[in-house]
Amino acid sequence: MKELRLDKYLTEMGEGTRSQIKEMARKGRIFVDGQPEKKTERKIHPEQNQVSVDGRPVSYVRYEYYMLNKPQGVVSATEDSRYDTVISLIKSRKRDDLFPVGRLDIDTEGLLLITNDGDLAHQLLSPKKHVDKVYFARIQGELPPDAKEQMEEGLVLSDGTPTMPAHLEVLKQGREESSLEILLTIREGKFHQVKRMFETLGCRVIYLKRMTMGSLTLDEALAPGEYRPLSEEEILNLKSH
Repeated sequence: MKELRLDKYLTEMGEGTRSQIKEMARKGRIFVDGQPEKKTERKIHPEQNQVSVDGRPVSYVRYEYYMLNKPQGVVSATEDSRYDTVISLIKSRKRDDLFPVGRLDIDTEGLLLITNDGDLAHQLLSPKKHVDKVYFARIQGELPPDAKEQMEEGLVLSDGTPTMPAHLEVLKQGREESSLEILLTIREGKFHQVKRMFETLGCRVIYLKRMTMGSLTLDEALAPGEYRPLSEEEILNLKSH
């Protein structure tokens, strides 16, 4: 790993802005290898130098990867003036530049990858990469007899937007009258896509949850709002998908 400026090191680890870091150093609160460091422009090696702030070690992490079971009522964003964000749920994060890979609607639950790895995010979100995403949904209304065939051929949404071929699996009758439980596999992520696809078929989505994204499957042990770091195997599988 390349050397980093001390202020960049600490801002990336969420210790403050560059001006705040400079003030902290001026007050003798930052130590490098046990010695107070006043020059925040100094370059350090993340794997060799030991950095601490107020006596607390600050280790450097280049990338973080978290699996979140997104609950309803939070937005898939890094900041929002009205709602809690998915990033605010990741309490153990070390870096200050995490973002959600793709978006789930505020009323949609399920698998969301949180990371700061832009290359991986691009691979997972690019329609050209054909990364499958599986959703569980409860829908109301009566599906047309050829719904599966229409999905396989690719729908044209009400505003004229075409969708890539998708796979529909009807699981069972839902608890409510005229409702069905289904699995839908898509390879893209247009705005409100799953809801709009079923609207095109004359149905309404009343509950939606993402189950998988590429090789990553939602951990059943995670309740809505809970998260965990990805394992090394999960990270490697995502990158090699």
